[in-house]
Amino acid sequence: MKSYRFAILALMLAWFLPALSQAPAGEPEKPAPRITYVKAGRLFDGTGDTYRDNVVIVVKGDRIEAVEPAAGANIPKAADVVDLSRAVVLPGLIDCHTHLGARADRYNPIFTFKDTPFDSAFAAVRSARTTLLAGFTSVRDVGSLPFLAVDLRKSIDAGYLAGPRIVASGPAISITGGHGDVNGYSPQTSVEMFPAERDFAIADGIDQVRHVVRAQIKYGVDVVKMMASGGVLSLGDQPGAPQFSEDELKLAAEEAHKAGRKIAAHAHGTQSIKDAINAGFDSIEHASLIDDEGLRLAKEHGTWLVFDIYNDDYIRGEAKKFGIQQEQVDKEAQVGEQQRENFAKAVKAGEKLAFGTDAGVYPHGMNAHQFFYMVKYGMTPAQAIRSATSDAAQLIARPGVKPQVGTVAPGMYADLIAVTADPLQDVRALENVQFVMKGGTIYKDQLTGHAVDQTE
Repeated sequence: MKSYRFAILALMLAWFLPALSQAPAGEPEKPAPRITYVKAGRLFDGTGDTYRDNVVIVVKGDRIEAVEPAAGANIPKAADVVDLSRAVVLPGLIDCHTHLGARADRYNPIFTFKDTPFDSAFAAVRSARTTLLAGFTSVRDVGSLPFLAVDLRKSIDAGYLAGPRIVASGPAISITGGHGDVNGYSPQTSVEMFPAERDFAIADGIDQVRHVVRAQIKYGVDVVKMMASGGVLSLGDQPGAPQFSEDELKLAAEEAHKAGRKIAAHAHGTQSIKDAINAGFDSIEHASLIDDEGLRLAKEHGTWLVFDIYNDDYIRGEAKKFGIQQEQVDKEAQVGEQQRENFAKAVKAGEKLAFGTDAGVYPHGMNAHQFFYMVKYGMTPAQAIRSATSDAAQLIARPGVKPQVGTVAPGMYADLIAVTADPLQDVRALENVQFVMKGGTIYKDQLTGHAVDQTE
């Protein structure tokens, strides 16, 4: 009798176990990750000053599985091979200071009243694709309408839109009447956005700062951005003027860090830069009027400095065609050249410098034009490129989390670009990126004839 029961049990197991190992009904089995072999004639992997010659990068799914000498690589005959053996391959570039929803052909303040948030969202979709095709596979968006950058990040991550990986802030947090508020109009004039910007962007005093930072984190930001000083493109304030107290800044940094977020300070002014560093901010954006004490504090605290030293040319030249106000041009004249001189001092001082351009102030897609100025003011081409690869990756990573981008190494996202000219000889070669892969998917290819992702 027992042997009969055991026989029945064995038959049942033989019947059911194969079925249990299969995917549930209605859920098709996931295909095996695609493996692609990328031949690189020269590889700048983001970690050093020189190239590695003739290597093969093995891409499995969206990650890099191996980087090995071409001479010893075992590439199957039927493998998918991307032949960049006559090109220079680099990690996808990173811009740590962008505004994807902004347009550089709309400076006239009338657009503040005529545009809806949807205008900015449509612009952001286009800007994201343009930025990706320019070779920037990751960006930090440090100030868009509430919560445009968060939603854009979600759509790109879901594969619905083409664009870079986005580290998203909410609207930059400002004091009433500061850089970030709508100034210069009568008290009867107001601009309401959905969600209302004053719920998420204006904060006066400790309690309001705490609430606004927490509210932004609630709605999904990756990084908090605060206007520690006045600005250039706002009206009625001065770039060097402090706008938050050090206590307010310290409270904001504590709230952001408790939630596992980093925090960035828009700070042109000398005192505001030092206040934000002492408050524990992770990065100082612009840093135009930083002094020797500020440089010393930044090094002591390990604070990243993000100098946007390209857009001065655009603001003082091309932007006049698009309605920029004379007050804004005059303010840029006050700080633009000083910012470049202080960038040179920061390079000599060995500060932690990350690539950030303020894209949206100038047209998106021209991000790489800043490399020329970084070299002009003291960096080697390799340093400038690292500022937009491995160095920038450290800044945009969540606290305590290792970077997943910025270098070409096993385990990293397969974000690769390629150019035919030599950027270590002339860094302007990066102004014409001819091949872009993000997460193992090719989005631009002017070199090999591979199929290109057409996600819109």
